[in-house]
Amino acid sequence: MATVYLQALISGLLIGGVFSLISVGLTLTFGVMKIKNFGHGDFLIIGMYFAFFCYTLLGIDPYIAAAMGVPLFFGIGWVMQKFLIRPVLYAPETIKILVTVGISLCIQNIAVFFFSPDFQTVQVAYGSYTIEFFGARISLSRLAATGLAIVIVIALYQFLMHSRTGRAIRACAEDGDGARAVGIDIDRIYMIALGISTVCVCLAGAMMTPFFYISPTVGLSFTLTAFVVVVLGGLGNLKGALVGGFIIGVVESFGEILMPEAALKQVATFTIFTLILLFRPTGLFGTKLT
Repeated sequence: MATVYLQALISGLLIGGVFSLISVGLTLTFGVMKIKNFGHGDFLIIGMYFAFFCYTLLGIDPYIAAAMGVPLFFGIGWVMQKFLIRPVLYAPETIKILVTVGISLCIQNIAVFFFSPDFQTVQVAYGSYTIEFFGARISLSRLAATGLAIVIVIALYQFLMHSRTGRAIRACAEDGDGARAVGIDIDRIYMIALGISTVCVCLAGAMMTPFFYISPTVGLSFTLTAFVVVVLGGLGNLKGALVGGFIIGVVESFGEILMPEAALKQVATFTIFTLILLFRPTGLFGTKLT
């Protein structure tokens, strides 16, 4: 039984790193632009299909494909902000939510139209490689994805803390009108922020392909999980998203053992979500973009 629980802990931590990377993108969008992006998880599909076709058509490893796709992913976010989000940025909250839901549905239906609703997988040579740890098995592909996710989140944090553009992003998050008053081009900063957010979630999608199925609707569950992580860690808080991702990953993993029925496996996750909203709505780390 101890081995089962150890395996659940390891599996939770490994998927938690991916949750963290996805959620960092969402928390950045909310922290800077105050946009609740209900289409965030669907950008996962873009990264997944990009890696899938790079591997099946060109023989490029998914992790290399992920790095190659960064300019494309950033450009998608930039264009999305400029033409779809910016026109409704100061509209009522309901309108902004409907726009992001519309983006979600468009991505899903475009994927179904071009790639069919069938599940796809990437069969890499190392996909089944594991190492043993006190009787538990550690998937090397999951370990690589988690390690890269942590590196990306730390690099993003350093960028936001120490670069000129990063300081401008944090200034816009603190006070958009004040940032504009001191000469910061907030429209450009918003496009950069959504570009970075899109890169995070697309990279997560590409790095998941060696061990996760690909489907036009796979992003929905990750959108819900990302919102739980962001609320747990603190809306707009990067450190909270990183830690929250690992917490939710472990909770979901143990939930699958204790409540194996498919309809119940996320009960623990959404119980935490409800309790955080009730008793600590600012999350574990607060709402400041740090």
